[in-house]
Amino acid sequence: MNRAAFKMKLNPGCREEYRKRHNEIWPELKQLLSESGVSEYSIFFDEETDTLFAFQKVSGEGGSQDLGSLPIVQRWWNYMADIMETNPDDSPVTISLEELFYMD
Repeated sequence: MNRAAFKMKLNPGCREEYRKRHNEIWPELKQLLSESGVSEYSIFFDEETDTLFAFQKVSGEGGSQDLGSLPIVQRWWNYMADIMETNPDDSPVTISLEELFYMD
């Protein structure tokens, strides 16, 4: 099992809308993530910088960031694009984070 972490940027004032949309995550997207080996997916928020910190466990080599060619993921990106920093294809701007310490 691999662990992946990355950060994203939320538009100022959009914390509650981001929370609402994720609390109502589409069942078919959640199923896709699970079937792709993503588990224990958490997203944290830094209020001072509007930075989102994401963590997930991944069985296999991929992760949620590798599913961008699928139509449901593209629809989700489009749905979220108005409240966060995105690339031209509406994917969230993500910065992978290097794990420096892990305690089991």
